[in-house]
Amino acid sequence: MGVDAASEQGRRPGLQAVAALVVVAGGLGGLWALGEIPGSSGDRGPAACSPSHGEQSSVPVSADRLCTALNRPDLPVLLGAPREQAETAYGSESSFEAADGHKSSTPQAEVDTKTYSVKLSASDDDLPVSDMAGLLGRSAQSRTVLGHPAVLYSDHTIAFDLKLGDDKVNSGTGGIAHHLLVATDRKDGGRTFEIAIWRNDDVTPDEAALYRIAERVLPTVPGWRN
Repeated sequence: MGVDAASEQGRRPGLQAVAALVVVAGGLGGLWALGEIPGSSGDRGPAACSPSHGEQSSVPVSADRLCTALNRPDLPVLLGAPREQAETAYGSESSFEAADGHKSSTPQAEVDTKTYSVKLSASDDDLPVSDMAGLLGRSAQSRTVLGHPAVLYSDHTIAFDLKLGDDKVNSGTGGIAHHLLVATDRKDGGRTFEIAIWRNDDVTPDEAALYRIAERVLPTVPGWRN
């Protein structure tokens, strides 16, 4: 199960870090495995997208539409885990006002399987992808996805150690998350989609899976321009 820590701080998706939520309590882990916690898959089949909550997005796509696009039947195949299925799927809406008064909307969606977490977000902060490579750290590399400018970068997840009966929560560095920031149009006008993947076992995810997802999912999202 994955969560995005930086999104709670109101930062744009291109600068967000993801966090892997690691539950080590035996009781809670057992309930999840048995499908007794809301959102767990059990024997009910793949998870459906839950209705999003939050502020209305100003970009041409809602969190619900992002979730629908991402939560596709072949997502486990694209991830390289064809025997798995979506266990949770949901979207959320948020906004951030920069120091210059510009407001950026950030609808986002996340789908989690047993092994992988995948996040898809949209932004309208008027910052071209071509300007982002220098802001996303040494791992950032300029790329092209379906003819659109893109930036590939990686960062570490944050692992949380939650123990039942103990008020103390420990955190530390987790595994690697791969991100692909892609302009919504070939002209790189400042609107972007971002896809991030990470593994819940802290193993480095397959970078090729990120491209497979981008090439299949992004053309189905409202606001994408060929």
